[in-house]
Amino acid sequence: MPRDLRQTSFADGLVNQRAGRLEWLSDVERLVEWRAIDRLLESVYASDEGRPSYPLRTLVKLLLLQQWYGLSGPGWEEAVDDRLSFRRFAGLPLDEGVPDHSTIWRFRQCLAKDVLSEQLFGEVTRQLDARGLVVRRGTLMDASIVKAAVKPPACSEGTVSERDPDAGWTTKNGESTFGYKAHGTVDAGANLIRAAVLTSAEVHGSQVARTLIQGDEEAVHADKAYDSQALRNELAAAGIKSRILRRAARNKPLTPAQFWFNKAMSPIRAGVERAFATMKRHYRYRGAATVDAPAIRVICT
Repeated sequence: MPRDLRQTSFADGLVNQRAGRLEWLSDVERLVEWRAIDRLLESVYASDEGRPSYPLRTLVKLLLLQQWYGLSGPGWEEAVDDRLSFRRFAGLPLDEGVPDHSTIWRFRQCLAKDVLSEQLFGEVTRQLDARGLVVRRGTLMDASIVKAAVKPPACSEGTVSERDPDAGWTTKNGESTFGYKAHGTVDAGANLIRAAVLTSAEVHGSQVARTLIQGDEEAVHADKAYDSQALRNELAAAGIKSRILRRAARNKPLTPAQFWFNKAMSPIRAGVERAFATMKRHYRYRGAATVDAPAIRVICT
């Protein structure tokens, strides 16, 4: 029988005044018509057989937290358990345990089997958009290297791991890493991940940049690795301002204007770096197919 999480504990009452740590989540809870989500969930479990003990709406909210804040793997339980704003959004009282990783994984698989993931996330996205909760002032784009959760093979060209053939080697600042590269974009206003793509570690960020741009943002911010005239031209053609840091070429240093442009734009990218730092702390990748669909799938508006 599903647990009744509507009753709050005495501890919840004591700390209720601190629940506004993330006001955005409070707005989402208040403005989203959750009964529409409940109706989509009715077909997931035709009977009580296999039904999780937690309310389905709670599990959906936990999936949303995973998507929006780049949380996955066993480490996400600690993140939800430690943050009051996450607990209150999901409807988990302080004296109630957080659903474990396997519970969430099985629920996600049920949604994927019934092709409900896109419908659910699409419905939430539509409502957030209609209520102005996605700012779209700009997109912050970056990539982060994450070690694979297996022992790496020998670092030599063409070497493939038998335990994780999707992972690959890359070298940054003289340090070689075996794993994946998470490419993503973050909404500059809400500081939430809008899109993400998982690739082997050797794939350069510029190769997937076009798949991350939503097309509705005012500007795209990115570091020098994404600097190319072709990408700037595409953004201009779409009416999107390029805020990509300029890169000096051989025998062609930056002009004074480009130097000051970089200096002005660099601090704005702090938001995407924070989001990726969170993702890097809580993801442990093993197998691109397992992670990329649907674990790293995010709300794309």
